[in-house]
Parts: sequence; C-alpha cells; structure tokens
Amino acid sequence: MSDRKPAGQFLDAAIDLLRRVRDEEANSIEAAGTLLADTVQNGGRLFAFGAGHSSLAAQDVVYRAGGLALMNLLTVPGVVGVDVMPATLGSALERVDGLASAVLDSSPLREGDALVIISLSGRNALPVEMAMNARALGVRVIGVTSVAYASETTSRHTSGTFLKDHCDIVLDSKIAVGDAELTLDTVPAPFAPASTVVTSALVQAVTATAAGALADRGIEPPLLRSGNVDGGHEWNGRVLEQYRDRIFYRR
Repeated sequence: MSDRKPAGQFLDAAIDLLRRVRDEEANSIEAAGTLLADTVQNGGRLFAFGAGHSSLAAQDVVYRAGGLALMNLLTVPGVVGVDVMPATLGSALERVDGLASAVLDSSPLREGDALVIISLSGRNALPVEMAMNARALGVRVIGVTSVAYASETTSRHTSGTFLKDHCDIVLDSKIAVGDAELTLDTVPAPFAPASTVVTSALVQAVTATAAGALADRGIEPPLLRSGNVDGGHEWNGRVLEQYRDRIFYRR
C-alpha cells in the first residue's frame, strides 16, 4: 500500500472505481436510462429493490430531491435495510426460496413496468428469483451487481444462476469479491467497503440519463425538487398529483 493514510487510500480507491464505471459501463448506463425513459413515456411505473446494504442505493432514488417521482421502492419485509432485529435475519431471508414470488404476487408490478434490482453478489435466491419472476410478468429488469462474483463464487439459487443471468440490462459495479478496498498488516481483515458509493452513483447516473432522454423527446421529466427550497413543496405537490396513479409511496 502507499504511504497515504487510510482515508486518502479509500477515497482514491472509490474514485478509481467511479472512473471505471464511467468509462466501462457508459453504454449500459445509456441503455438503462433509455429503458426508464421509455417506460415513463409509455405509461409504465418504475421500481427499485435491494436487500441489506444494497437497499441503500435503491432507497436513494425513491422520493428524492432531484430524482424521478415515479421511482417506487419494492419492499420485502425484513430485508430492506438493516433495521430488522437481529440484523443477521435479513441475510438469512435473502437465501429463502419462494420469498420473491410471494412479494411479487402482492406487489403492484405489472407488464410494462421497469424494475431496478441491486445486489452486490447477485448470488442469493431473493434477487435471482425476483429478476426471473419479474421478467415472466413482462417487467423489464435492470440489474446492478458485481459481475466478478459470478466467476469467483457459487450461486445460492437452486438454478445455479446469478442476478446477471436474468436481466435485460446489467450494470457492473466492478466491486471486488468481499467488498473491502483496504488492507493493512496491522489489521487482520480487509476493510473500507465502497459498494454503496459506487452503486448509488451508478443508479443516479441511470436516472440522470432517463431525465435527459425524456427532455430530448420534448417530455418534461417527472422530477422532484427539494422541500427545503422556496416553492419546492408546491412543485412536488403538482408532480405527485399529476402522476398519482403511478406512485405508491403516498396515499
């Protein structure tokens, strides 16, 4: 390692990963943003899902200032975030066969919608089954994952496949297996995960692309503004009312 302190080393590693996804995933980001724009234009709804820490990037694009108002969080009780007690239960639920089917059966997802599924490893039953079943419903699926896991680990789904195998578009986060960017001789385990930084940036790049694509077509993107700027609440009220039949995080 360099002589730089861990904070600088981590930031350098994160910046390098962001540069890689900017340069190597540009075509996939463009395709994913175009898919979201097509879905909005065609009257479809947008959903995002992630389990555990992968849910952070999904939550970051839902009801978000500067984000698309139509992006809804697809929730699975016990796995969205780390608020479940004990926290290890969330990890266990990701490996349960059939859970995704039960969730999709009771969700508003329908043919013509788009679903962003975020899973760093893409190996657990939940994201794999979620992608498989969503596509069977006629939903377009964008997967955000680290492709390296597919060659360096084994699948935990009965099919032996990974999330990346069941998506219309795959965005590779480039995160190394284990999700820890730093090592030190004095520290017994690798540390400093960068997946949240990179995955969030990837998903925001996709939504930014979608907004630009809609504008290029002469369609006003359904964007939310910050409630902490003058006129923000009024703006958001108009957008939420206009698209109320495609938004599920409000009553």
